[in-house]
Amino acid sequence: MEKKYILSIDQGTSSSRAVLLDTNGNWIGAAEKEFPQIYPKTGWVEHDPETIWASVEDSIKMVLEKNNVSPLNILTIGITNQRETTIAWNSKNSKPIYNAIVWQCRRTTEFCEKLRLNKEIKSKVKKKTGLVIDPYFSASKISWILKNVPEAQKLTKQKLLKVGTVDSFLLWRLTSGLVHKTEVSNASRTMLMNLKTLSWDADLLKIFKVPEHILPKIESSAHHFGSTHGLSCLPDGIPITGMIGDQQGALFGQACFMPGELKCTYGTGSFILLNTGEKLVYSNHGMLTTVAWKIGGKTSYAIEGGAFICGAAVQWLRDGLGFIPTSRQVESLASEVESSEGVEFVPALTGLGAPYWVPEARGIISGLTRGTNKSHIARATLDAMALQNVDIITAMEKDLGRKLKGFNADGGAASNNLLMQLQSNYFGQSVVRPKIIETTVYGAGLLAGLGVGLWKNTNELKKLWKVDSIFNPMINSKMRKVRLESWHRAIEKCSKN
Repeated sequence: MEKKYILSIDQGTSSSRAVLLDTNGNWIGAAEKEFPQIYPKTGWVEHDPETIWASVEDSIKMVLEKNNVSPLNILTIGITNQRETTIAWNSKNSKPIYNAIVWQCRRTTEFCEKLRLNKEIKSKVKKKTGLVIDPYFSASKISWILKNVPEAQKLTKQKLLKVGTVDSFLLWRLTSGLVHKTEVSNASRTMLMNLKTLSWDADLLKIFKVPEHILPKIESSAHHFGSTHGLSCLPDGIPITGMIGDQQGALFGQACFMPGELKCTYGTGSFILLNTGEKLVYSNHGMLTTVAWKIGGKTSYAIEGGAFICGAAVQWLRDGLGFIPTSRQVESLASEVESSEGVEFVPALTGLGAPYWVPEARGIISGLTRGTNKSHIARATLDAMALQNVDIITAMEKDLGRKLKGFNADGGAASNNLLMQLQSNYFGQSVVRPKIIETTVYGAGLLAGLGVGLWKNTNELKKLWKVDSIFNPMINSKMRKVRLESWHRAIEKCSKN
């Protein structure tokens, strides 16, 4: 009998990746295709949906060829994706009617500010969705498209417009327009889904003026969403049995299946999720409440805090300032100095996220002297990536009324040993890095395997998770306090910009 594989697709903010897992959950190989970012105006961020789709197709072809695997041997497909990014398309020809509006885009800041001034709406949105009204989420992006793209208005009247997050768009393309569905963790990031009913909410649809018929049907995370049809890269009939938002996918891939378990993903942004089980925990300290996943009729929730710029700050050092030829070299550059020597970099390049939520904030570099060089700025960048996560964890601890003991780290930047050590130092707890750090795409693959019956439950999946390294604090509480005080002074300056 020929060997079978799980194909897991990770459609991210700056690239698309395809990964092959065997039926024992082993990582076989990966292929990645980057695509360009589009910045039409200050604070606006877009992607070309056709380029997204082409990058997914290319990565699938590449991973199959690279690992000498026949497409006929793909057993099932899992999908994970950048979450709040919104795409609108014509259902008749499957063509996008506008660029994807990316989660980082701040074009709807004024619209969201007006909504926040209405205390009744602000409270209703928070209670129903667990989210704060912010341009980050999909609802205001959909409103903008419906108001500003003439074709959207025309197609809506004709009942031909389809809108969704990236998972929905990929599913539509994989099935040649036969299926318009989304998955519950992605739907929970739109600001249009009720966390309790797990369905589109009439009040929210009214607030944002979004007709329900343009939205996809919401399904569980491990579910038979549809099958491949009419593709150049894959045969017809491969089931798609797992879909999940990228950060929830990382939580799943980190085997954080129990309440109280915590992970941090270091990607374009950094995102911390804490599993709260079947209990809905609402934050009073700037955190978000979200669906983690729904499997077999059981819904798990999480609280989340995200910093919009994490690895993207290193990309900026590379592309914007030309400090380093590759992102990996930031570690060696930052290691050339013992500390940032008073330099602070607050990477609010697309506003401040949790726990501050200041969309109009702009990044700052402060504390410069004649002795400052690019090594100090690189060190300050790694410091910032770690320190903003400490702020998020501190807010979570306030919500829970207790200290959190360590967390699992993943994502591309988790391979940076200096960053992991700095994170442990400033957090004051252990940071655990697993053998597979690309847990977002790994989690989607495991979900697909669960959906097709390869594994019976999460207890079986827990056995697949393995530790690579553990980083423990190497500074005392007094040094930690001084460092955090300096960081918070810089945050205060940034917030006032």
